[in-house]
Amino acid sequence: MAYQALYRTWRPQKFSDMVGQEVITKTLKNAITTGQTSHAYLFNGPRGTGKTSAAKIFAKAVNCLHPVDGEPDGTCEICLAADKGTLGDVMELDAASNNSVEQIRDIREDVNYAPTMAKYKVYIIDEVHMLSTGAFNALLKTLEEPPANVIFILATTEPQKIPATIISRTQRFDFKRINAQAAYDRMVYILNDRGDAFDETALRVIANAADGGMRDALSILDQTLSFGDGNVTLENALLVTGSVTQTLLGEYVQAVVAGDSPHALAKLTEVLTAGKDANRFVEDLISYARDLLLYTEAPELVTLVPDEQFKELAQGSSPTVWYQMIDTLNDTQQQLRYTNRPSIYLEVLTVKLSQPMLKQPQPQVTNLVGNVDKVNATSNVEPAASVAASQPVLSEKQADMTISTATDEVRPEAVRRTTPKASADVAAVFAVLDQATKGDLQRVRTSWGDLIASLDVPQQAMLNVAQPIAASSTGVVLAFDFDVIRANAMKNIEMQTLIIQKMQVLTQSNVERQLVMINQEEWPKLRSEFIDQRKQGAPDQPAAQMVDRDLDQLVDSPEETTAEPSIVTTALDIFGSDLVEVSEK
Repeated sequence: MAYQALYRTWRPQKFSDMVGQEVITKTLKNAITTGQTSHAYLFNGPRGTGKTSAAKIFAKAVNCLHPVDGEPDGTCEICLAADKGTLGDVMELDAASNNSVEQIRDIREDVNYAPTMAKYKVYIIDEVHMLSTGAFNALLKTLEEPPANVIFILATTEPQKIPATIISRTQRFDFKRINAQAAYDRMVYILNDRGDAFDETALRVIANAADGGMRDALSILDQTLSFGDGNVTLENALLVTGSVTQTLLGEYVQAVVAGDSPHALAKLTEVLTAGKDANRFVEDLISYARDLLLYTEAPELVTLVPDEQFKELAQGSSPTVWYQMIDTLNDTQQQLRYTNRPSIYLEVLTVKLSQPMLKQPQPQVTNLVGNVDKVNATSNVEPAASVAASQPVLSEKQADMTISTATDEVRPEAVRRTTPKASADVAAVFAVLDQATKGDLQRVRTSWGDLIASLDVPQQAMLNVAQPIAASSTGVVLAFDFDVIRANAMKNIEMQTLIIQKMQVLTQSNVERQLVMINQEEWPKLRSEFIDQRKQGAPDQPAAQMVDRDLDQLVDSPEETTAEPSIVTTALDIFGSDLVEVSEK
């Protein structure tokens, strides 16, 4: 007989064989035992979690001649025919390839005929969300008034695509992801039954890589067995899944936590040289950081076996380090979806994780740059009052924090953490213009669309009315069409931080650019003032004219930034600029 994949050979034949869905299986067994079965069910959940298997088991159990506590006995003629696939009263339909109205109409006609062998006709429609609108409408009438001996089981991974009128006529069961421990236990049972040798650590790697899908876990296990000639070793599991060893992950994380960028980059080179997948590496890092975060609070939730290095990392760093590491890793994971050069993103990620700033907890009061200056410039008594007066909107708790921060000795790193990311000062605009180049502006503009697309919808709405008009290696001037939106953007420190970080990645620069946000209407005036300022320093008129021409090569002119959109120009060419008033008589 031809070889069958493990997930087919070990497909559950009873509810008790299913893994990780105890609530659902108990509910279905009780319904069969008490005779309170419904005419339609909706099984929803991620792939490989047992939806189709549960549907087949239910179809057998509800028709079994000698059920035992809601389970099929597996020996009667109905169960045997169902196992062989010859029971004509249980019909499976793949909606991905059978989604037309005609095929659903055939079902509507077929339900009118009585079952041939079994008690119920059971229709299992897999991937039901793929049905067309017309097919759903055709199915709706049958679900409203089904014959007494017909049961529908609809299975899907995307219930949001199913009309509410269909969902409301079914009993819905949400299948959850199978946790790594349950998948591990199932694989141990299968391998022991087969008599295959295995490494427990290898099975844990496979269980984590399966990401909640039992079918995926068995498929990876099958591949590992083939690769290792019937043996499941850690080395083979890592090669098949593309995962990284716990030791190498620990060494990498230890290097970035210690701020040792060269050593961390060396470890990254080892990972890339071994041919590991960039996305898998980031996922492994997220899981590792998550386990470090949970180890001190809930060790039972940790999915790996902690070694000495892991324990040292967990006990030697604060949870804030792991919060920020997971956030940074998540951002990088999103960016990897849009690049063909993942190694560059991983290198930037490594340097970013190694920065000392990531290891400091973020202060709750972030608008203290002006207050810090006041503390340095005035006496030791006045700053507290001046700070409290300058923050009238703070709560009492925040005000106390502000005063205590202002009266304490100000550290340089505290100033860096509380400095706003954006500025609107004329001096900041002139500082960018003084170093501006057309190449820097072109690089920023080329990546501007991708940068906006990677942000949240509210942040996209803010930046859709802004555009870069000047850029240097250390700064960018953004012009906003509406001053109220510019003011809101100035207050959004989180968005500013994301812009700076994503600009670093997209322009492949390690320097954090200073953001300068101005109103579009102010740009012509600022540009002229800058030109005049540079002309005053020029010894003669020809040199001043050269300065003006140079600036035209570096930044946009007001005419360029305020030109009419092409659609407006086209409309004026067709219809003219005269206003026509239409009145009804």
